[in-house]
Amino acid sequence: MPIELYNHGGHQCLMFTDLCQEGTEVVQSNQFLIIDGDTGAIIDPGGNLAYGELYLAMTRHFTPQRLSAIFASHADPDIIASLDRWMTATPSAKIYISRVWERFIPHFCKSGKTDGRIVGIPDPGMRVPVGRSELVALPAHFLHSEGNFQFYDPVSRILFSGDLGASMGTGAQAQEFVTRLADHVPRMEGFHRRYMVSNKVMRHWAQMVRSLDIDMIVPQHGSPMRGPAVREFIEWAERLECGIDLLTSKDYRVPA
Repeated sequence: MPIELYNHGGHQCLMFTDLCQEGTEVVQSNQFLIIDGDTGAIIDPGGNLAYGELYLAMTRHFTPQRLSAIFASHADPDIIASLDRWMTATPSAKIYISRVWERFIPHFCKSGKTDGRIVGIPDPGMRVPVGRSELVALPAHFLHSEGNFQFYDPVSRILFSGDLGASMGTGAQAQEFVTRLADHVPRMEGFHRRYMVSNKVMRHWAQMVRSLDIDMIVPQHGSPMRGPAVREFIEWAERLECGIDLLTSKDYRVPA
């Protein structure tokens, strides 16, 4: 069953947390459905392991054929590997992804399936209508992908943050809202130190998102954050040394 993140005035945000078989070989991932009136959009629809369950679960809330957009934060397989099947299931939905990746994602599909359906998001981001509302594609480059976007919903005030804010755990743990960050940091820290490129980029990101009215930060892996945890996470990320900050010449040696 999905988690209802928001539902008011015909605008609904749903999070699916446990569609992939859990085990040591599968990373837990979240998928998101935004519904506004009679139109909808998916954010980070996932790989082939998630497709069947997501499609069936979605039909209980929304007709997949009425999707107008598929948003991909970046081009990793756990984000967009199911694209070929979504191209078949949706007759006209556009795929929104960084211009860095727009010529790569056709490799996930049979020849010709994505023709005329890819919209490359420019580096500064853009606003995309979804029904009566819009989603704002926010630049989040190198957090962790070279071309990377987060998606802000101004109606629900949810920031869908991709891999930033991710925590490692199970689908059941991902359904638990984090309201205080301190106890949650051990589930995030190792991932962020390895996958985020540098503190410089984290500081630029923190400065940007402080200009937004955010009620929730909802990552693509692990638990959503709300309440005091939103501000605490932004402050934590702003201070974190990660990626190339931690590398030295010892990390670049020919193996013995």
